[in-house]
Amino acid sequence: MPASPLTPAGDVGHAPAPTSETPARPERLGFGRLLRTSGFRRLLAVRLAAQWGDGMFQAALGGAVLFNPERQADPLAVAAGLAVILLPYSVIGPFAGALLDRWDRRRVLVVANLLRAVLVLGVAFMVGTGAGGAPLYLGALAVAGVSRFVLSGLSASLPHVVQRRHLVEANVVAATAGAAVAALGGATAIGLRVVFGAGDTGSALTTTVAVTGSVLAAVIASRFRRRLLGPDETDEPSRAVLAVARGLADGARATAATPSVAGSFLALAAHRLAFGISTLVSLMLFRYGFTGHGVFRSGMAGLGEAVVLAALGLGAAGLLTPWLVHRMGRPRTVRLALLAAAATQLGLAAVLTLPAVLAAAFLLGTAGQVVKLCADAGVQSEAGDAVRGRVFALYDAVFNVCYVVAIAATALLSPRDGRAPALMVAAAVVYALGLLAHDWQLRRARAGATG
Repeated sequence: MPASPLTPAGDVGHAPAPTSETPARPERLGFGRLLRTSGFRRLLAVRLAAQWGDGMFQAALGGAVLFNPERQADPLAVAAGLAVILLPYSVIGPFAGALLDRWDRRRVLVVANLLRAVLVLGVAFMVGTGAGGAPLYLGALAVAGVSRFVLSGLSASLPHVVQRRHLVEANVVAATAGAAVAALGGATAIGLRVVFGAGDTGSALTTTVAVTGSVLAAVIASRFRRRLLGPDETDEPSRAVLAVARGLADGARATAATPSVAGSFLALAAHRLAFGISTLVSLMLFRYGFTGHGVFRSGMAGLGEAVVLAALGLGAAGLLTPWLVHRMGRPRTVRLALLAAAATQLGLAAVLTLPAVLAAAFLLGTAGQVVKLCADAGVQSEAGDAVRGRVFALYDAVFNVCYVVAIAATALLSPRDGRAPALMVAAAVVYALGLLAHDWQLRRARAGATG
């Protein structure tokens, strides 16, 4: 079973079997005592080093491609860069999880981090020599794929260093700290661009520094004993590919057979498609269309402001969603979020200014996360336990693939400066179609219940 809908099936390894000393009810271990658990502390250190390097690499590459005065990025280049970063998480992730149930995870963490360091150096060399296009993106794709493998290995290893009754607490600590450190890595890359410069040479030096995270993670992981992180049982790797393919097909069949779950999927897919349109347009506006004034910044600094506001929107959704669901029910909460997002997109079409885009980042972040949290709850409560892991693997693929598809399509239609009100209207239409599809599935569910 996955720890979250963003963790592909197979990422969570075998939890230690309960013993006679295991209490019947879960206990809180406490952050301090959790960190005093040597295995968890070491595994957390591997995660922090790896995710710091990952955040720094992504920010350095984004700056090298999009905000480099020596490169004139067009919408297609931006779309390709985002696809490189995101697709491995949905395409490679399920396969990585399956293979991690067969290979020694300690060795995976060591070798994968060292391989990632070599690949990062290769990408840095290409950036420094002015290379672009397919070679640069293939190199970045390889780095992102290995990063997916490392994160899957960390998730699968956690139950071997923390008792089962403390897994939820350990996951919260690891995921929160990892996300924070990845953001810190991105901030480090932005700061080093000031020191090294924003051109090809400076971007290459900034990218090179990201290697330290991977090397440090490999060194820390090497201190685990062989097989300590599992897997406890192994199988032939060739069977993993077949198992993943069958699992995704099973997930699709289970989703289609449960209209309420299918409705959640369609609502989430609509959000990711519309949000992908907004993302590409916003990136081009910050790069070419906006001029900073006062507290509102253009370029990479302005994009950072938008990311912060979107993150605040995620936090606001975490507070709003339980309150709304309690008073309105989950279906009406999804409807409200989709309508609010559609209205926001129409507002952007009318007023496509820098302050409006920043405000929309917060509003769309909030509305989209409300839809996602409701979709999470729908899958968790209504998908059968026997297929829930496979449904979540499909969920992960839908979440990222829809986003990348929308970005790619928008890249073909967006002008270079991103000033495309018609695309904002199109995003509003996508939200409206998602609302109609969501309600259609709910009507199917009611018809099945009464029939």
